[in-house]
Amino acid sequence: MNTQLRPPLYDPQAVQPMRDELVYVGFEELTTPQKVDEILSEQNDETVLVVINSVCGCAAGSARPGVTEALQNKNIPDRLVTVFAGQDRDAVDTLRQKYLPEVAPSSPSVFLMKNGKMVYGLPRLHIEGRTPDQIAGLLKQVFNENCSRQGPSISEEDYAKLVHARACGSKIPLNEVS
Repeated sequence: MNTQLRPPLYDPQAVQPMRDELVYVGFEELTTPQKVDEILSEQNDETVLVVINSVCGCAAGSARPGVTEALQNKNIPDRLVTVFAGQDRDAVDTLRQKYLPEVAPSSPSVFLMKNGKMVYGLPRLHIEGRTPDQIAGLLKQVFNENCSRQGPSISEEDYAKLVHARACGSKIPLNEVS
């Protein structure tokens, strides 16, 4: 088996704030196909929120704040995981091909999974044009219907310190080794 991962498309330092935003509120990064399989192949009835992160300034600039706000809800998913389109390329491919084959590729996007199956999906098409508050509202409703873990994912005081990454995707430099 070829374990060599394809290099990221974008400068890793330039996208780090976009990664940090989700990690700060409790997301685990799935950077390899093995990590994706390890988490999503489990059959333990836990809910898993999967965010396909993206450099797209407009859609991701609403998706990340919307997701983080939704995690201040009284009910949240059991696990929070993320892969980064254009960065964790092999992990994203595994997620899409193995666990979301019926979903057209789009990033950013948000999925609630259970036992390796999608319970709810929010593709880029339904993120674009929505505010972070609107996205949070949709996700909170889904969490209240499907999740039982007590929220929030981080304290209100820590959440107030969160700095959302604001960048235009067209201004993110390409990775020189890609």
